[in-house]
Amino acid sequence: MASDSGDSNMDREMILADFQACTGIDNIAEAITLLELNNWDLVAAINGVIPQENGILQSSFSSEASQASQASQANVVGPLNQSEAADAAAGGVAPPLPSSSSSSSSPPSSSTSAFCPVVPPSRLIVERQPRMLNFRVEYRQRSIELVLEEGSTVGEIKQILETELAVPVSKMQLKGWKSGDVSDSTVLRSLHLPKNNSLYVLTPDIAPTASTSKNSALQDSLNQTFLLVISHREAQKDYNLHFPGSRTIQEVKRNVSDLTNIPVRHQQWEGWPASATDDSMTLAVSGITYPCHHLSVCRRSSPANAQEPTEECADVHMISDSEGDDFEDASEFGVDDSEMFGMGSSSTCRKAPMMPENSENESDALLHFTAEFSSRYGEVHPMFFIGTLEAASQEAFYGKARDRKLLAIYLHNDDSVLSNVFCSQMMCADSIVSYLSQNFITWAWDVTKEANKARLLTMCTRHFGSVVAQTIRTYKTDQFPLLLIVMGKRTSNEVLNVIQGNSTVDELMMRLMGAMEIFTAQQQEDIKDEDEREAREMVKREQDEAYRISLEADRKKREAQEREEAEQVRLQQMKKEQEDEKEAIRLSLEQALPPEPEEEAGEQISKLRIRTPSGQFVERRFLGSCKLQVLFDFVASKGFPFDEFKLLTTFPRRNITQLDPGSTLLEAKLFPQETLFLEARE
Repeated sequence: MASDSGDSNMDREMILADFQACTGIDNIAEAITLLELNNWDLVAAINGVIPQENGILQSSFSSEASQASQASQANVVGPLNQSEAADAAAGGVAPPLPSSSSSSSSPPSSSTSAFCPVVPPSRLIVERQPRMLNFRVEYRQRSIELVLEEGSTVGEIKQILETELAVPVSKMQLKGWKSGDVSDSTVLRSLHLPKNNSLYVLTPDIAPTASTSKNSALQDSLNQTFLLVISHREAQKDYNLHFPGSRTIQEVKRNVSDLTNIPVRHQQWEGWPASATDDSMTLAVSGITYPCHHLSVCRRSSPANAQEPTEECADVHMISDSEGDDFEDASEFGVDDSEMFGMGSSSTCRKAPMMPENSENESDALLHFTAEFSSRYGEVHPMFFIGTLEAASQEAFYGKARDRKLLAIYLHNDDSVLSNVFCSQMMCADSIVSYLSQNFITWAWDVTKEANKARLLTMCTRHFGSVVAQTIRTYKTDQFPLLLIVMGKRTSNEVLNVIQGNSTVDELMMRLMGAMEIFTAQQQEDIKDEDEREAREMVKREQDEAYRISLEADRKKREAQEREEAEQVRLQQMKKEQEDEKEAIRLSLEQALPPEPEEEAGEQISKLRIRTPSGQFVERRFLGSCKLQVLFDFVASKGFPFDEFKLLTTFPRRNITQLDPGSTLLEAKLFPQETLFLEARE
């Protein structure tokens, strides 16, 4: 029950943050009251706050009658559920409107909401169209083009490739993801992929044939890392960039766009090989030199200027003229490209933004932030963590207790007059840089642009709760930059300190040291608990090992006993079989004996008396003409086989068994009577 309550509270905190982001209501009490009036239905609460002329968001909890009524309207295009409204609020933009014949309606009026723009009155219901992703998959000598919704999974891609390539899913490795290896159940939306993607398939369990020897070399190239030395001619600056062979030319150009502020469609390149005719090609197949290849880039002349290209960019090998859906032509909105990217023709050139707006990949955005920070304030600065906020939290809070650190979140705002002073004098001070590097994981974000700020608030709400997000909202622009000190605890994360941009170096150091003292005390407790837990686990492991050894010994003893018993049974069985065999032979011999003659018979009768080894005597009459074999058979029928016993006379001592069995008793001088005895053979 406690867990369910905790999940409910977390859901309500996220609903509250999304509601405030979409409506612009900063008063928490007022926002909670409005949500409670609508039973915490996010869409219903937004519909109640936003004026009617701004458009109505249809709640997923609408009644069936309402849905039927809406379906009959001509302008109905589909419902917007709560998750889509939350996504729109978190991104700081309204859901996209579908195209229809009503495009000629009057333009929307301005809205007082910072996050929910006005929707034309003719659009009573808005719909979020599914985002389609393009994939180019390379396998050996084949290339497959796929188009899927971002709601699809990685496993669905593999199933399609199984049909196209005749390769079982179990033997297929799909590589080229920016986030590393992913599972088949991963939803594409969670990977934050660009519209155009390049992947490749590896099949290590399927040996390449002679026809696929070229593909083996291609797979090796896809796994290689290429060093691109890119010269930015206007800035007279070189960039040394490492890319895997699976990265496409288009992705390289986007990364260069982030570094140089030259949109892909305005980039003019020199140095690409003649074989690199398609921006969707991977570096491995583009024909560039391995391991290092030199390129140069500059801004292409604007079409408005009928001037010849500069000498520096006149001899061009390749011109990029498309960037897919990532950028729209600014001229459609009456905005010059040079103004849009801070590259105006005025003598006072504006500085490049610390972070590109609406960057799809947080790691790329932070790479750009680090590069821009270094170009502004020098190479001596804190080592910023490159990765998502979640990854930074994992690195700081969830390792061994001895390895844990505090998380320092630096929030930059170029619109604040304190930013340059704080960065150059505080963040780049040797003492601060050294202290942060030793004791903190430092993660940075630029909140100058509203879209980036909204994205940060969403991340903070997800990882630290709505209280942290609301705290950031309360700070005004002139109070930035901010340095948040976050400490991880067993059940939650706690913000120990928020350091504003008007602090001095000494104040900053004192507050960092104060946070470190609190963290050290908590860390010592965590180390003690962890050591005790490991000691208990060690004892348990030792006990389990001793118990396992005991069970193993008992098992071996039991198996030895069972083998011994089985051997005894086998021997007894053999003995019984031998005895049964002897008994059968004895009975057959006994039945084959001639009948014992009478004493009054007219023929010569020999009366023999035989003493057994036990001292008993056996007597029988035989005809004098009987063969010795009959005597031997008689003795065997009494349980004394010929091959185990000798038949001897008393005096003189003779071994009768050595005589010819075919001779008669008369010939053996065993007539008219004789006493014999049996003796075991040696």
